[in-house]
Amino acid sequence: QVQLVESGGGLVQPGGSLRLSCAASGRTYSMAWFRQAPGKEREFVAAHTLSAESTYYAVSVKGRFTISRDNTVNTVYLQMTGLKPEDTAVYYCAAGTPSFPRIGLADFEYWGQGTQVTVSS
Repeated sequence: QVQLVESGGGLVQPGGSLRLSCAASGRTYSMAWFRQAPGKEREFVAAHTLSAESTYYAVSVKGRFTISRDNTVNTVYLQMTGLKPEDTAVYYCAAGTPSFPRIGLADFEYWGQGTQVTVSS
């Protein structure tokens, strides 16, 4: 069993930055961040392979967000810069075994409770 605990969400002005953290307990997996805005489907944001050799990003966040992981403490991070109002969503950490580069919701068995990110002036 894997437990994921996210932290770091909050309210930020457009153009600002936030760093999300996801602490995992139990077995290690490839990790990813997804987000879900009100009235929209949950969408992929970024992923980091278990081996820590490769990262993947959604087109909408590439160049602004950076995913990283520290396997010594089994934690994955999402550094978000240049935030826009359209980045407002609940952000979820997920752990699983996707067949990269194909990444889908069904590939992730474990999910965190989510953390709210609101970008507004």
